[in-house]
Amino acid sequence: MSKLFDQLVAVRGLDKTFLHPKYEECIDAFLMPDMRKAVDRIKLAIQRQEKCLIYGDYDVDGVTASTALFDTLKMVGLMDVEIMLPNRFTDGYGMSNKVVQKAISDRVNLVFTVDCGSRNHEIIEKLNDHQIDTIVTDHHECGDTLPEAVAVVNPKRKDIDITGSLRELAGVGVVFKLAQALVKAGLLPAGQEKWLLDLVFIGTICDNMLLTGENRRLCHYGAVVTEKTRRPGLRELLRNAGVTKLTSDAIGYQIGPRLNAAGRLDTAEKALNVLMASQRVSAAQLASELEELNLKRKSLQKHALKEIAEQGIGGNPVIIAKGEWHEGVLGIIAGRLTEQYHRPAFVLAEIDGNLKGSGRSFGDFNLAEALDICRKYIITGGGHAAACGVKLEAENYEKFCNAINSYYQSLSLENQERYLEVHEDLCVQDFDDLSLEFFDEMKLLEPYGMGNQTPVFRLPNVRVVDASKMGNEGQHLRLQLWDQNGHGLKVMKFNAPEEYLRLSGGETVDAWITLEENIFRGIRSLEGRIVKLA
Repeated sequence: MSKLFDQLVAVRGLDKTFLHPKYEECIDAFLMPDMRKAVDRIKLAIQRQEKCLIYGDYDVDGVTASTALFDTLKMVGLMDVEIMLPNRFTDGYGMSNKVVQKAISDRVNLVFTVDCGSRNHEIIEKLNDHQIDTIVTDHHECGDTLPEAVAVVNPKRKDIDITGSLRELAGVGVVFKLAQALVKAGLLPAGQEKWLLDLVFIGTICDNMLLTGENRRLCHYGAVVTEKTRRPGLRELLRNAGVTKLTSDAIGYQIGPRLNAAGRLDTAEKALNVLMASQRVSAAQLASELEELNLKRKSLQKHALKEIAEQGIGGNPVIIAKGEWHEGVLGIIAGRLTEQYHRPAFVLAEIDGNLKGSGRSFGDFNLAEALDICRKYIITGGGHAAACGVKLEAENYEKFCNAINSYYQSLSLENQERYLEVHEDLCVQDFDDLSLEFFDEMKLLEPYGMGNQTPVFRLPNVRVVDASKMGNEGQHLRLQLWDQNGHGLKVMKFNAPEEYLRLSGGETVDAWITLEENIFRGIRSLEGRIVKLA
């Protein structure tokens, strides 16, 4: 190994287990709560050939988990299985009475939840009243009590102390542990479960789960399975997105948004149908529909951000924007505002006579706590520290704005920018150290994501010898940098800030970059992607 790679491994505190994960070292699936109960109930369903209903969620994790469970149940011999996904706009998150109605009308014997269900006590009780059993598979925080289901397979249950990386599983990861348990119970042929790992890889990356421990193992092999996926729909999605190198960025920024576009602008069933397609022709058509929805999503998002910029964001510490925008993109827009202006943001739109929207935050400003303070001005609202949803009467808009910003100011928060600062892994003085051999060694760290970010390198006191703008609007930047020894490196920044675009050559800067491989006419070279210039 190169000296620079050894330094990188040391800085990150990585060991051989991380660099060379082994599938055989996966955590025993039966350490998950209620896993034995779930397996026993599935075994009974197989014996009786019962009708099963999978109830999922409309995001990527929910759709991939629904597909993975469907495949699993089919592989163990359950022939009558159906999937039901909620509608973001009419149903919202979690189980609704529609599940009960469908289960009764279709004479379902067993309902499975994926990526939801842990707090749906009332709905599960109604299913029990009609002698319909429920197995919950979920990864969201549980309340003090659990629903009266046959099994609640959730690593975040409060009544059972589950330490370690099982707590960090995505919803699709929990489903995969169920598949592993079925293998161990002799109900599923060993090795067949590995073909689900492409779905685990996608769902885990897109749900921003920590890529350490068990997720590290699952996503390491998930990337391998995705390279040779048997799913025609996934192959078509990769083709449409122009993905030539399968990385976590390709999944997070190309595949994830296309799958999510279905639930944001139409129905998540379109994303489900792509993943479940068995023929290439139909898969290509379905993937094209997602492509169109994603283009529409981008257009709506761009239009809204332009309107907000023209309106002005004001001087309050929390940005609160209001306009006539599509409900499905409000959360994305709030996130973009937070990234661009380094301030918490709410984006609201008028829906059915009320204002409905999403909030995004960072650092010490907890959105869930903020909504509690503003409870008298909202109809409903909740979420987590960094993301939330909210609904309020239009007449309470100004009161809500004042209350949120007053609460922020009352906290006397200091230096919140530190949470958004770029932190380099290593400082590199000589560009020759950034070799193709070093880049190949770095592949041992992939896939990247939460808890295992793409390595960032600081290049101190480098000279800009050439600067050029690219793109239809000159919005992208390419620089030729020289180090102190006269060694050169090309670096780029897509959608560069205005101050970066003013560079013309001759300046001396500090650059923070990540590394990318460029292949042109069969020749490999390294380029940098600018994270920050100073």
